[in-house]
Amino acid sequence: MKIAFVGKGGSGKTTLSSLFIRHLAANEAHVVAVDADINQHLGAALGLDENEAAALPAMGAQLPLIKDYLRGTNPRISSAATMIKTTPPGEGSRLLRVREDNPVYDACARTVRLDDGEIRLMATGPFTETDLGVACYHSKVGAVELCLNHLVDGQDEYVVVDMTAGSDSFASGMFTRFDMTFLVAEPTRKGVSVYRQYKDYARDFGVALKVVGNKVQGEDDLDFLRSEVGDDLLVGIGQSDWVRTMEKGRPAPFELLEADNRMALQALQNAAEDSYELRDWEHYTRQMVHFHLKNAESWGNEKTGADLAAQVDPAFVLHEHLSEPSAAQPA
Repeated sequence: MKIAFVGKGGSGKTTLSSLFIRHLAANEAHVVAVDADINQHLGAALGLDENEAAALPAMGAQLPLIKDYLRGTNPRISSAATMIKTTPPGEGSRLLRVREDNPVYDACARTVRLDDGEIRLMATGPFTETDLGVACYHSKVGAVELCLNHLVDGQDEYVVVDMTAGSDSFASGMFTRFDMTFLVAEPTRKGVSVYRQYKDYARDFGVALKVVGNKVQGEDDLDFLRSEVGDDLLVGIGQSDWVRTMEKGRPAPFELLEADNRMALQALQNAAEDSYELRDWEHYTRQMVHFHLKNAESWGNEKTGADLAAQVDPAFVLHEHLSEPSAAQPA
């Protein structure tokens, strides 16, 4: 399942995504975690020290390799240089699978060992001073979107993406790449300020959206969130001494996380598993093509000098059965 964490800056989005990743690992799920936030803090939240987090390879720097690998022998793509962030897979494309080893993971992912297992961690790379005036952050996450377009995953397999804060998460079609989006909101007016905007986008594109209340201190906070977001409120997570200790660089074993908060994380996993039952791969593929055609017309054709609409394979549908080794495309 592909899961996104979104929310206002300072809402605790990265902290909650890291707790969810730890929870999944403790439940023996297979996890690929992606830090797609403009502020790269997911590695630290998962226990990496400053040097280890800084040493994570930047996916954006590996974009030529990613394009070349995913292109495979797809005859509709004349060269890797004509691939853009929304290029969909087709016959001959190479696909990514959560549990496999491949050159993309070799170049972009690192194994992070947690208390109860290990996960793969990938990062877009930070937005630096050299990018100012010459790039936008959405170009950084293009590598993530391209990988998600070519990724097939099954039950008990999770791709968890810590998205950039605010409504910037909806600046491209990547927000439609997920089975479930968790919006993290504090129980304040500012904390829920982005909810209605998110809800409008989610409704328009059939995106499953649930609100996770963070830093909840009592029933009054939950009542406030219910009044603002209604049935979209999934669960509230309280203040955590475990998290405060972790943020000081002295994490206790994850099994010591407060029982109420562990139950809340299980509620997130249950919601994700419920979304798995509603998967519609044909709809997913149509949305992928929709955003590719929009991007091709608005800027892609001009940038690449190619007719990118021709990259669409009308007979191809991304599907879970393609995750089987026997269904692998080119080696």
